[in-house]
Amino acid sequence: MTRRELAILIGGATLASAAEKGFKSLFNGKDLTGWTLIKGHGKGYLVEKEVLVCPEDGGGNLFTEKEYSNFVLRLDWRLWDGGNNGVGIRAPLEGDAAYVGMEIQILDEASEKYKKGAGLKPTQMTGSVYDVFAAKSGHVKRDGTWNTYEIAAKGSKIKVTLNDIVITDVDLDTVKDEAVLKKHPGLARKSGHIGFLGHGTRVEFRAIRIKEL
Repeated sequence: MTRRELAILIGGATLASAAEKGFKSLFNGKDLTGWTLIKGHGKGYLVEKEVLVCPEDGGGNLFTEKEYSNFVLRLDWRLWDGGNNGVGIRAPLEGDAAYVGMEIQILDEASEKYKKGAGLKPTQMTGSVYDVFAAKSGHVKRDGTWNTYEIAAKGSKIKVTLNDIVITDVDLDTVKDEAVLKKHPGLARKSGHIGFLGHGTRVEFRAIRIKEL
């Protein structure tokens, strides 16, 4: 068992972050200190047994009170059939974070729910910079199994690693299409809040920690 796995087993995010040099916990495992709920739905977000929960009858945008620019963000998440959430980065508190900031998608992409009609676009898959850059699909662990995420943002470079597999590695500066830039002004932001973007499905998070660069 690794130090990180042991830390999660016996003490949650605080010990997990302490086991990784330079990382600080964003979630104390007890309450939502350091976070603010924007446009919450129903129960919003809950804390259950040191896990941050977006319940099926809740959600909305839960943002860090602090803003971040360049960083490495690590966390674990799990979902069930049809689960849908996202990690907002460099986002303001107002507006749709997927456009005025950026959203790194979290989705149960293999669910039959998303195969109806036209199905999913490549830029809607887990790990995608939503609606702009497509991630490599097919690496999500489903049905309540924990996934590990690392999101690295340094200048215009965004890199997403899911379960030790790099699924997104892009340079925002390569986007030249004026229509895309107009639709996604958040691509030009240098800093902002980190958040969870709930969509009325149960998704859980733990061991949320960050290293500023």
